[in-house]
Parts: sequence; C-alpha cells; structure tokens
Amino acid sequence: MRVVFAGTPAVAVPSLAAVAARHEVVGVVTRLDAPLGRKRVLTPSPVALAAAEAGLPVIKANRLDDEVTRRITELDADLGVIVAYGGLVREPLLSTPRRGWINLHFSLLPRWRGAAPVQWAVISGDAQSGATVFQLVAGLDAGPVWSESSTPIGQHETAGNLLSRLAISGAEQLADAVDGIAAGRLTPTEQSGEVTLAPKLSIDDARLDFTAGLDEVYARLRGVTPEPGAFTEIDGVRVKVLEASPARDRARLDPGVVVAEGQHVYVGTAGSPLELVSVHPAGKKPMAAADWWRGAGAERMVAR
Repeated sequence: MRVVFAGTPAVAVPSLAAVAARHEVVGVVTRLDAPLGRKRVLTPSPVALAAAEAGLPVIKANRLDDEVTRRITELDADLGVIVAYGGLVREPLLSTPRRGWINLHFSLLPRWRGAAPVQWAVISGDAQSGATVFQLVAGLDAGPVWSESSTPIGQHETAGNLLSRLAISGAEQLADAVDGIAAGRLTPTEQSGEVTLAPKLSIDDARLDFTAGLDEVYARLRGVTPEPGAFTEIDGVRVKVLEASPARDRARLDPGVVVAEGQHVYVGTAGSPLELVSVHPAGKKPMAAADWWRGAGAERMVAR
C-alpha cells in the first residue's frame, strides 16, 4: 500500500523502517526541529533524520492544520500510520487516506489511553504491558483494535527500558498489521474493559514520596526514569535519583531518613529501605551515591 507515516521520537524509528521495508512510504510527517542541549541547537527529530537517510519526503509540522492536510492529501495515500507523532489527527485529515489512520500505542488498550502509557503502567505496578495497533477515531485512543501483544514488565525494568523493547517488537507487529489490512486478512474488534488514562508526566509526578511503601516508591522511580527523572529534596538540596534498588533485608528506617553503612546509602520508606546507587545533586555532576555521601560529610540526612 501507499502509506503516509507520522512519528517523531526515537521509539517511532523502528516502525518507520519496518513499514517502509514492506510498503511504499509516500511521505513522513514529523514535528518541527527542536532546540536541544545547553546551546539549544535546532535539531531534527529522530524520525526526520531516519526519513532523510532513507530518501523519504518529509513534512515538518507541530499542528496538522489545513495546509498540512492539503499536502498529505496530495500524497494520495491508501493508509496513514502514526507512532508517537505528538499531535492530534482530526477531520478531514482523519479520513484523508482511503483506509484512514492506524496507530501503534504502547499499552494494552483500553488500559492507559494517553501520552504516557508505559510510564503509568510501571508507576502503577502493572505486571504486564504491551502494544496495540488500532484504528484512529476522534476519541482518545478509542478506536477498534487490529492487533495486540503483551509482555511482562521486569521487576527492575524502567519505563525507558520497557519502551525500547516495545519499540522493537511493536514495529514488527505494526508492519504485520499493515500487511493484514492490505490483504484483507484482519478484522478489527471493539475495545473492551476498564478505561484508564495516562496523561503526560509532570515534574510533580517525578517527586518521590518516602512516606509510601517501598514497592510504591521503587515503581514510581522506575516509571519516571529516564524522563522526567525521579527526584527528592535532601536537607533542602534537590537530588535526582538516577539508580536505586530495594533493600528488603536491611532493617527499617523512618520514612525519608538517609543514612550510610560502608559503601551503601539507604533512605527509609514506609516499608523496607531503598538503597541509593547513583544520584545527581543540583549544581553537580552525576555520581555514585557513596561518593555524594562522603562529600556531604553528614551522619544522617532527611529526604522530603
């Protein structure tokens, strides 16, 4: 089929490659170049770079307005495919490709509809995640499902690790779905089950609350890693927690109390402590938690 592909971040690149290997990608839609790094250099999106390397025509836009709709219409596509583009597809663009648009979403719909499904699945302690290919409709992630796959969430897996896995497996799933739609082998089914929402994470979502139990604290830390990045304030200093692990065999500490034993730094929760492995204190470089502790020169601190 003639396919128009819309996507922006690195997790969408495997899907673009998988679809382009089997079908004719007549155009790629991605968001405008964005300022990155300390020098705020305008940088093309990962999808824009991959499309340019493959010699595919690119449309850059942050809003799918009338002009973008006109340009996509001129591509005369059979199907639209979207993976983490970062913008809404509305009518008349929704009906512009002959077979409409399909979306690869990294959750087991209808659980975790929205912008951050993988992150909220990890934060919430879900045992499984997965990917769903569904027909795009006007409602948020509400269309009928073409295919679904599931995978266990690792006990120590971060949202970033899980998303990277799903990006690879989901790309093949998406390409298979496009094949099945082209051949008329697939029939979509309506979503069923409890709807839960996965809004974009805010900075407040990344704050660790040590009055919660160990499992809850550790799940939130993994769910906001690498972005926006877990943090706390220790004796008034903002500290990002880059890596940590449960310390279930260590004696309990009061919630938020931070102590060191040898090369190990622990912070108390409502259950067993959490061991801090690497941290990034404000105004300093990332470092091992033990090095940070020695530099702080304290016997005991408090995280809030």
